[in-house]
Amino acid sequence: MNELLSDRINKMEESATLAMAKKARELKAQGVDIISLSLGEPDFKTPSYIQEAAKKAIDEGKWFSYPPVAGYQDFREAIAEKLQKDNHITAAKAENIVVSTGAKHSIANVFMSLLNPGEEVIVFSPYWVSYAEIIKLAEGVPVLIEGTIENDFKATAAQLQAAITPKTKAIIYSSPCNPTGSVFNKAELEAIAKIVKQRDDIFVIADEIYEHINFSGAHVSMASLEGMFERTITVNGFSKGYAMTGWRVGYICAPLWIAKACEKIQGQFTSGGNTIAQRAALAGLKGDQTDTKKMAEAYLRRRDLVIGLLREIPGFKVNTPEGAFYSFPDVSSYFGKSDGSFTVKDADDLCLYILNNAYVSLVTGAAFGAPDCIRLSFAASDDELVEAIKRIKNVLSKLK
Repeated sequence: MNELLSDRINKMEESATLAMAKKARELKAQGVDIISLSLGEPDFKTPSYIQEAAKKAIDEGKWFSYPPVAGYQDFREAIAEKLQKDNHITAAKAENIVVSTGAKHSIANVFMSLLNPGEEVIVFSPYWVSYAEIIKLAEGVPVLIEGTIENDFKATAAQLQAAITPKTKAIIYSSPCNPTGSVFNKAELEAIAKIVKQRDDIFVIADEIYEHINFSGAHVSMASLEGMFERTITVNGFSKGYAMTGWRVGYICAPLWIAKACEKIQGQFTSGGNTIAQRAALAGLKGDQTDTKKMAEAYLRRRDLVIGLLREIPGFKVNTPEGAFYSFPDVSSYFGKSDGSFTVKDADDLCLYILNNAYVSLVTGAAFGAPDCIRLSFAASDDELVEAIKRIKNVLSKLK
């Protein structure tokens, strides 16, 4: 009956990360001992002080009505204050903030508000799986510029300049990056900003959801650079840094006219975000940041563990991510190899081979615009990571 569905849904790709997680859950339900390293989800629990804030909000009994579409005023003020203080986005005010049900929702609001049919969005690749599909859903055209592992997967300002056409409406990147863990430094962002400022009709969507998981020493926000606030939509949220994936709280900080457009479309699609989750996230923002820092320290330790183990696997080409909680090795040396009954044609096949034989779920790099790579999340315990990579190494040794 798919022919009765809309063209837009039939053309849309399923999220590869969620698809692999689904396959892993199905095997797990059959009793298979699966180690899941496919989802970008912290293995930590939401800090207890945030949980307590949610309980308090429920007990107060006054947070059960529809919230303002753009989010509670005190929450938006706290976000703006945070952006001014921590991110040096001095122009940020509550009126520039729109709170949504996760950063993915925020990005969808932005593209649905900005794009007309046929307008182009330059996507720094490798990229998070949903960028291209959301752009296409908004009738835009994703244009990829690709970074290489030799440059830590960071596309350059020169590549951006070459990709701009009269149809270019926006660019989007993440830093720290999902899936590569790459972090753009200030000089690199300034070079990008210099090109963007050549036109008054190009906007930057800066996805900063992994801001707190940054091993490079300093997070730089595009909107903090000279002349860039009015050209930048900053996307952030609470899923990664505060281990609040299930609470679904994200936000944008944008020029007022864009913020109002996103509020308008959100008012028709979903209305405001969950009331209790907003009160919990507000507590997270205003509370002691020790738990967030400890989680980042744990990810750094795990990164070093994982990178060391992956470099022991013959044929894996591995760089060192500067943020987030992913490794993104080039595995193309295994393409064309066989165990006698199964031949690996590409990264998709390799992920399936590893899932079915090592019982470890990963995600193909093809979903992120890098078909020679696979993504491995190290948001798991040390024991799980050691065991998972041991299993991977063992089954790959059977491929000749």
